[in-house]
Amino acid sequence: MIRVLIVDDDPMVAKINKRYLEAVPGFVCAGIAEGVDSAIDMLNSTEIHLVLLDVYMPGKRGLELLKRMRNEQKDIDVIIISAASNIETIQSALHFGVVDYLIKPFEFGRFRDSLKKYKKKFELLHGHEKFSQEELDKLLKGNGQTPRLEDIPKGLTKTTLRKIVKTILRNKDATFSIERLANEIGISRVSMGKYLNFLTEIKFLDVEADYETKGRPARKYRLSKQNTEAIYVYIEAADL
Repeated sequence: MIRVLIVDDDPMVAKINKRYLEAVPGFVCAGIAEGVDSAIDMLNSTEIHLVLLDVYMPGKRGLELLKRMRNEQKDIDVIIISAASNIETIQSALHFGVVDYLIKPFEFGRFRDSLKKYKKKFELLHGHEKFSQEELDKLLKGNGQTPRLEDIPKGLTKTTLRKIVKTILRNKDATFSIERLANEIGISRVSMGKYLNFLTEIKFLDVEADYETKGRPARKYRLSKQNTEAIYVYIEAADL
């Protein structure tokens, strides 16, 4: 059985995650910790294979526990389960080698699929002393299948989309116009309009009318911080 530690300061959420966890064959909840310090005590005293870790907790944040685990070279995997959807937190988690990142609220099916995928990798790692190249490729690629990103609209390129999204994330608190961003990226206003229309449609951006301009109101755009993760269906978080 894969022994799991749930780290979440909300007892109700931890209870729900425990129920979800034990509905997936092959997993058992070995403990629940309400904060980083109690989680460290459990990791030092109990055999744990996987941690389901929240980021936002009173006192020490979940990423502090993750960093400490990596510094101490603990052979324990981590899946983040958190409402934190900002790019800085996601990038930090990925850099520390989390095996998956679930953004609250999530559906049970997504949670189940994450655990099933982890279970396959866990069994492969613990069932071999040596790997052939084919077996290793299977492990690294998630059983030979990498997640397929959604296609972006015809006429747009992912290279330009990445540049635009990176620029927006870098200035996440600012409003901007089509003209301003087009000049910064180096593409035409018409082309930029197509990209911003797409980003607005997927709710990555909010749009509002600027009535301070003369004549027809200009459109102003701003990052929708509630839907930052919407872009990850089209672009890998690690690419940003």
